[in-house]
Amino acid sequence: MYRFQDVARPAATAAKHFVGAPMRMASSICPGEYAAPSVETSVPGPKSKKLLADLSQIQQSGSVQLFADYNKSLGNYLVDVDGNVLLDVYTQISSMPLGYNHPDMLKVLDSDENKRAVVNRPALGVFPAADWPVKLRGTLMSVAPKGMDSLTTMMCGSCSNENAYKNMFMKYQRDKRGGTSDFTDLEKESCMINMPPGAPKLSILSFKGSFHGRTLGVLSTTHSKYVHKLDVPAFDWPMARFPEYKYPLHENLRENEQEDERCLAEVEELIEKWEKKGNPVAGIVVEPIQSEGGDNHASPYFFQKLQKIAKKYNAGYLIDEVQTGGGPTGKMWCHEHFDLETSPDIVTFSKKMQTGGYYLKSDFLPDLPYRVFNTWMGDPTKIVLLDAVLKVIKRENLLSVVEKSGDVLMSGLRDLEAEFPALINSTRGRGTFITFDAADAKLRDDIVKRLLTKGVQSGGCGVVGIRMRPALIFQPHHAHMFNDRLRQVLAETK
Repeated sequence: MYRFQDVARPAATAAKHFVGAPMRMASSICPGEYAAPSVETSVPGPKSKKLLADLSQIQQSGSVQLFADYNKSLGNYLVDVDGNVLLDVYTQISSMPLGYNHPDMLKVLDSDENKRAVVNRPALGVFPAADWPVKLRGTLMSVAPKGMDSLTTMMCGSCSNENAYKNMFMKYQRDKRGGTSDFTDLEKESCMINMPPGAPKLSILSFKGSFHGRTLGVLSTTHSKYVHKLDVPAFDWPMARFPEYKYPLHENLRENEQEDERCLAEVEELIEKWEKKGNPVAGIVVEPIQSEGGDNHASPYFFQKLQKIAKKYNAGYLIDEVQTGGGPTGKMWCHEHFDLETSPDIVTFSKKMQTGGYYLKSDFLPDLPYRVFNTWMGDPTKIVLLDAVLKVIKRENLLSVVEKSGDVLMSGLRDLEAEFPALINSTRGRGTFITFDAADAKLRDDIVKRLLTKGVQSGGCGVVGIRMRPALIFQPHHAHMFNDRLRQVLAETK
């Protein structure tokens, strides 16, 4: 079986160079967008630094990079308070599907009906509006992964995963009871003091390098950076190795195939080990691309076999699409690239989907109310925005735009790898969800900083990765601009 292939096709395209002030240009997808970046001050500039000093008196602000002017930001360009116009290939950590101030999204707030949805925010689990079922069918369910017929809305990615884990635990225990939720008195009493059998010893298997959120439960399945986890108690849950491939893929087929088999074998070993410990694995959680952990990819074969292992041990199979969902890989859902035998049991989402939540097979739904519940259960105003997003994706054929722009990025980056082999390597990605590695962590941080001086906002991931997370409206000419400016940075590297 031919298991590995380059995950984005390089396209033969001529380089284009853009210089000059931030003039506006015509665009059917984003009218009036800036023509090119423009850097007037250091980034962060003096106004950002002053605001940072003010904010730091109120809260811990060490993560703040700059202060934005969201009145002037437009399309693929983020404008800061110092007037710097930045080509944004990071887009609020992959959460801006149509870029900044898209007219279709602004227009929905002109409606009095939608304004009332903002003012009268309901507790959706108990008092939804009459149009809530219609809105869900017209938006989230209209793009549901094939085979997934149920939905739970939530606020964010972390709480989506957090509650999805509960669904897997409840399904696992319900199966042990023969398909019912007839709780014994002992179960009811013991759960109140956090003891079995009401609070059973169960686990979720995750992977080295994964990121599934920062709330208490999901933090036990996050393994990307120590800063997320230090000082916080964790569950005794198994962590398997995620494949670490050698690039380019086509030159390392045998070794990468062996890596798949090693990692899959370890998954089974850990499931059996935790079963013997009396802490059985009720679910497996995996990202289709490990994002925060370094944009680590695995082959379709790996995900297919992982699904079979989950079924073998009656564990739920949860694919976390918080970063990858909503189109950035050229498909609405990244796992669609994997040709799975059946749909996953649960798919979580947030970011580009505007709201948090998860799709699930109906047999993973609780059979009693209030078992997965909070006051808001999502936000109807985000569904209003998502409706506009989905209409633009369809009207402008944005998934095709993602593929074309991704081809330009990949082709240019591979050319730069060949030109500067001592500086960057291991370009990988799907669609515009792309990363390349710097030779070391110090150089990675330096490249990200110097891209800012060229008017490009990017981001790091893992130890040495530089990741691109542009909006779906990111065009081939934006990709050329990024590649040109990256080449300038690399050529100036000593």
